[in-house]
Amino acid sequence: MPGPVQPYLFFEGRCEEALAFYEKALGAERGQLMRYSDNPDPPRADCPTPPGDKVMHCNFTVGGTQIMASDGMASGTTNFKGFGLTLGAATTHEAERMFQALADGGKVQMPLGKTFYSPAFGMVEDRFGVLWMVMVSP
Repeated sequence: MPGPVQPYLFFEGRCEEALAFYEKALGAERGQLMRYSDNPDPPRADCPTPPGDKVMHCNFTVGGTQIMASDGMASGTTNFKGFGLTLGAATTHEAERMFQALADGGKVQMPLGKTFYSPAFGMVEDRFGVLWMVMVSP
């Protein structure tokens, strides 16, 4: 049987900035962080190596869910398309706080509001291009 599915986000050079943003906006807790310079193996000839100060791998936790992340190849261009992350809130007030924090420097896709399935639901693309669906479960 397979293990849990966990999101892995490639910030293409902005991973540390994203970690700091999620710590402030969502109370994310930073876990392990490895830089490309921490890799003891010699560089592979068949794979480009990003600058040593870039994040090769890290993880952080939001609301009990582990999210993994990297600077990837540090290309400078992210491409978070075709998926979103759902962020649950216990109250409408908490949903509003998190939604506004994620919207800082981002784009609101659907304003936070009451729907037939939630007292508060909204969609926002954060400053890194990650789509978040913030909602209070009924």
